[in-house]
Amino acid sequence: MCAAVLIASPTLADTTDDWQFEATPYLIMAGMDGEIGLRGHTADVDASFGDILDNLEAGFMGMITAQQGPWTAGFDFIYMKLKTEDSFDISGPLGIISVGGDLEVVSKLTVWQASLGYRIFDDTTEVDLIGAVRYTDLDMDMKVTATFAPLPFGGSRKASGSESWVDAVVGTRVVHPVSENVSLIGYADIGAGGSDLTYQLAAGLNWEFSEGFVAKVGYRGIYWDYEDGGTVWDITASGPYLGLGIRF
Repeated sequence: MCAAVLIASPTLADTTDDWQFEATPYLIMAGMDGEIGLRGHTADVDASFGDILDNLEAGFMGMITAQQGPWTAGFDFIYMKLKTEDSFDISGPLGIISVGGDLEVVSKLTVWQASLGYRIFDDTTEVDLIGAVRYTDLDMDMKVTATFAPLPFGGSRKASGSESWVDAVVGTRVVHPVSENVSLIGYADIGAGGSDLTYQLAAGLNWEFSEGFVAKVGYRGIYWDYEDGGTVWDITASGPYLGLGIRF
C-alpha cells in the first residue's frame, strides 16, 4: 500500500489582535516504507512516490489555520484511496513461515488533525508550542498469493478490515525570517494513544510571492506504530511537499 500524510506548518502574517485565516491546499510527494498487516498476514512495503501516483484513485489534502495574538488553531484533512499490486515478502499467521508472493491492496486512508498552538518566544525567531489530536481511519482489502509454500500457507488468501484510532501529540514549530517575504520553517511532534508511537518532522521554506499568497516547499515525514487485533500499520511516509497558502 502507498499513502502519504502531510501536516502543513502554517506561517501567518505578523501577529495582531485581529483574526487572520489561511487556507492551504497541498501535495506531499512521499513514498512509504514499513509493514502492514491484516488478520495475521503481514507484508513489507517499500513504495516510491511514483508508485503512489500510479495507484492513486482519489485524494484530497488541505488545511485551514486561524491566528489571533499568540494563539494559532489549525485543522488538517487528508483522504486517499489507493489500489496497489506488487510483489512482497509475506508472513503467514503467527509469523510461522515466510514466503515470496504477490500482494494486492485496496485501501482508503483518512487522517485529520486538530491543533492549538501558543507562541512562547517572539523575537526575530518565533517559537510555538503545539498540542494536537490526530485521528487516523484505515480501511483495507488485502489479497496475498504465495508463489510457493507448503500447505496451509500456499494459494491465495483474502482479508479485509477497518480500524480507526486517535493519538494525542505535542510538538513545537519554529519560524525564522531570512528576508521580508521568506521564512524558514521547522516542525516536530511526538505522541501516542491508539498508536504505540507516532511522530512527525518537517523543514521547509515559505515565500509570500504576492500579497495574501504564500508558496510552501520543504520535506516532511510522519510515522505510525499501530497494531491491534491483527491489523498492523507500522509505516513511515516521507518526502518533499508543495503547497499554496491563501490568506484572508
